Amino acid sequence: MTETNPRHTPVLSQEVMEYLAVREGGTYLDCTIGLAGHASQIARLLGGQGHLIGFDRDPKALELAGERLKALREELGERMPRVTLIGEAFSRVAEFVKPASVDGLLADFGVSSMQLDEAERGFSFMADGPLDMRQDTRQTVTAEQVVNEMDERDLANLIYEYGEERRSWRIARAIVRARPVTSTGQLARIVAGCAPTMKGERIHPATRTFQAIRIHVNRELSEIQDLLLAAPSLLKPGGRLVVISFHSLEDRIAKDVLRDAAAKGVWTVLTRKPVVAGESETDHNPRARSAKLRAAEMLGAGEAPQARRAEFQDAGSGVTRTGFGLLQPGKKKSEPAGSKPEKTLGMKAKAKKKRLRD
Repeated sequence: MTETNPRHTPVLSQEVMEYLAVREGGTYLDCTIGLAGHASQIARLLGGQGHLIGFDRDPKALELAGERLKALREELGERMPRVTLIGEAFSRVAEFVKPASVDGLLADFGVSSMQLDEAERGFSFMADGPLDMRQDTRQTVTAEQVVNEMDERDLANLIYEYGEERRSWRIARAIVRARPVTSTGQLARIVAGCAPTMKGERIHPATRTFQAIRIHVNRELSEIQDLLLAAPSLLKPGGRLVVISFHSLEDRIAKDVLRDAAAKGVWTVLTRKPVVAGESETDHNPRARSAKLRAAEMLGAGEAPQARRAEFQDAGSGVTRTGFGLLQPGKKKSEPAGSKPEKTLGMKAKAKKKRLRD
């Protein structure tokens, strides 16, 4: 097996396993399989009678996950669970997974390490690349279209809403005046030139703008909302839901959905406050600094949830592929590049969007 990414480290891996409480022989769903870091840990606990289902809308990520799990199968042999990989957005999980069939569901939101590290994907300003930012390279809308075709007002609102950037009007105006913008490096320079780093900040001045555009291109917040609303129908009684977010908008949606479902008696929230990485992990993996984990356990009829810790034991079988041309029922229509930011749970009220122009 070729090394997919020697720097890839699954975030909060110990905490994920603790809250997921993997049952040998169960069925577990990794909605963001990425490079199979968490999935490999789950597979080791499932045993030969288990079933691991992995979703990822990034074709390259799914291919690399398949390679890693194939190598794990060679290691574990008969102890490797059955693996099904599905090349679709996790918002469509209910179309591919039977109701009440899953013992645990994991979702690690946001952009993957692989996507950030590859300049040609256009997610990062750390290395110059094309303005792409598509997690699913089959879709047509790219960051370049958004940056060059969206009108100034909508672009400012997008940067303010999804990037939580107070200087959004100044940035949007500078982008419009600099068109055409064709690379990540050019966009980063435009933003830094009109909105330099503020006192006390440690992030690059273009960070929030890049985040906002990426969220819009991939419809990330509505994808998260759709997944979390579908999760209760997929989990068995006692099944666990574990989600990891990397910025406040994602975490707000997770918190609101978990709280609302708990109030209706759907599940018990296991994390009163989000679980964050310890100092030793953040020193080793800086990308874990912003990670927040929340978890819940499904309630059965007349049952109270029981917290269980995962018992680590080896486990591991073949890989079945679905999607990317093999199974694509009812593909969703992409949003036009110039469309306004979508409305999702946890978004700020319209009144808070009113602000003075710079």
